Amino acid sequence: MPHRSFHASRPFLILGLLLAGWLLVPTLVKRVLGISFFELQAPVSVAASHVRDLQDFWSLRTRTRHDLIAAGRDLARLNASYEVTLQQTETLRREVARLEALLRIPTLPGYRSEPARVARRDFNAWWQRLTIRKGRNYGITVGSPVIFSGGVVGKVAEVHAYTAVVDLISSPTLRIAATLEGDSRPLSFQGGNNPAFGPARGIVDYVPTDASASEVMPRRIVTSGLGGVFPAGLFIGEITRLETSTDGLFKTGEVRLDSRLAELTEVTVLVPERAD
Repeated sequence: MPHRSFHASRPFLILGLLLAGWLLVPTLVKRVLGISFFELQAPVSVAASHVRDLQDFWSLRTRTRHDLIAAGRDLARLNASYEVTLQQTETLRREVARLEALLRIPTLPGYRSEPARVARRDFNAWWQRLTIRKGRNYGITVGSPVIFSGGVVGKVAEVHAYTAVVDLISSPTLRIAATLEGDSRPLSFQGGNNPAFGPARGIVDYVPTDASASEVMPRRIVTSGLGGVFPAGLFIGEITRLETSTDGLFKTGEVRLDSRLAELTEVTVLVPERAD
């Protein structure tokens, strides 16, 4: 009986010894091993992403001429709309520069837009992340904000040689300084504990007590610009529920995020420009 008991518990004993040995390994060695392992598996994810792009290319080749004409017409309309938006943006940029010079206030930090394809998605109960196909080779830096057409995607958490890892705004590890749209009072947004296949949600704190929101009449929240990470005015999500906090000084609630976050194929990294 003791002999059988020893054989039955031997796998657990070996596992315990391995865990104890890993705990004794210096932190620097663990970090080097972790980075090396990521760099070794990164080409696999990137190659799979390129294969998916190739599949999409050949599937588009099967489209009829009528579909191509319709797509070209829609693209021309979008380009015309974007041209008007670019002209308006340039006018506003010049006005901001004039006011900064007139009032002698420091210029806001600038960003360089770096588009990147999504190579991999990693969604679980602890974090929600994307791996993009650009890293140090394109000047991506840790902490750079990541956006798409629907607003904020997240923030760059890790940068490697040819890839970078992005923490999504739905991840509980990410906090953002925000405001209600049209209101300058600051509040705090944090990602929630989201299921892998469920709708993305977040949590908002320090909401003023006079604010209200519901599923029928949600309130939009945007970045405040505080903290120096995200530019002001980027869309985050919609508050769908608010309730008074335990201390009675503020309200806390739930934020509905864009459903496209789990399906993104391309994002834009805002790389901070260095001041000369």
